[in-house]
Amino acid sequence: MKMADLETFRAETRAWLEDNCPPEMREPVRGDEDQCWGGRKFTFQSEAQKVWLERMAEKGWTAPMWPSEYGGGGLSAGEAKVLQQEMSRINARPPLSSFGIWMLGPALLKFGTEAQKKEHLPPIVRGEIRWCQGYSEPGAGSDLAGLQTKAVDKGDHFIINGQKVWTSYADKADWIFCLVRTDPDAPKHKGISFVLFDMDQPGVEARPIKLISGSSPFCETYFSDARAEKKNLVYEQNKGWDVAKYLLGHEREMISGMGLGGGGKGQTLPEVALAAIGEEDDGRLRDPLMRAEIAMFEVRAAAYRAQAERFADEWKAGKANPAQPSMMKYYGTELNKRRNELVMAAGGTDALEWESEESNGGKKARDWLRSKGNSIEGGTSEVQLNIISKRILELPAA
Repeated sequence: MKMADLETFRAETRAWLEDNCPPEMREPVRGDEDQCWGGRKFTFQSEAQKVWLERMAEKGWTAPMWPSEYGGGGLSAGEAKVLQQEMSRINARPPLSSFGIWMLGPALLKFGTEAQKKEHLPPIVRGEIRWCQGYSEPGAGSDLAGLQTKAVDKGDHFIINGQKVWTSYADKADWIFCLVRTDPDAPKHKGISFVLFDMDQPGVEARPIKLISGSSPFCETYFSDARAEKKNLVYEQNKGWDVAKYLLGHEREMISGMGLGGGGKGQTLPEVALAAIGEEDDGRLRDPLMRAEIAMFEVRAAAYRAQAERFADEWKAGKANPAQPSMMKYYGTELNKRRNELVMAAGGTDALEWESEESNGGKKARDWLRSKGNSIEGGTSEVQLNIISKRILELPAA
């Protein structure tokens, strides 16, 4: 697209956002309760949240680069970038947080049948169905291909038995995209299939797992003669590992974005430190050591942001190394952990407060504790470093 066309699109987008983004949706996200997850079980926190989702979904801008025939915005990479820039300019909240958009959708666009795309993608765009991911099992975490959840072929459907663990928001999800073993005699990577099925059926149970942060975003999920229709087998039977690997790249890209998050009630890290420590007469942070630590973090975050933008452009152009999501996931994880450590260090003992309204329910401490899990979810940091060493640095195996 020509630059002049992009500038026209920018002007039109800016005007539309000014007219259609409610003022309440331009305020900082205070916590998970301010995120719109959609789905049959979701309760909107306000009319503004509902209106913002509806307006953006109507334009397809909850998934701006998806094809318009599946409910997406049909935007080019350049237009999608402009849309993101203009939303950032007015501090607009994302209209929809969705594993369907971040993970399942890209996999369906690549591997799904036309019927599967038409059935599942538009409800994702509109926030009507909330998805969860059935990958890890008690005995199959880093060695995901060792999974044992079985799916028995019954002609037009599968009967599924087994257990998943660390299933994010399974207790709130409507449907699941799930890895199951359909050929127990094949080599472990060869006998896996990728299926979709409704969580609201007999034989499916999700039990929340309480974390050290006090929250329960993860679940143990049990399947006892659960049913998955054969029409919802994605790609070919026993070739689900190909879909799984592709989807993991998008999951790791999603997790990597945590590294640039805020540090409190919508505050940046320097703002958190200034509020907690105070400033010199010249406006600098009073603690010189903390000032140096934050400056180093900001430099690393700026480098990461530049690399993330470059990676996004390479990925959309089909020129990215397939292992780059592992690199971004690893560094984004380390940045997020470090940011939360600095928030806690700046706040001192006050940052340890756990329940008051002033501390937003102990958000700083809870976020710090929660960040420790980033090194595990989506593939452990050790696994990511192995992938980076082999596929990007091309180092010899041990």
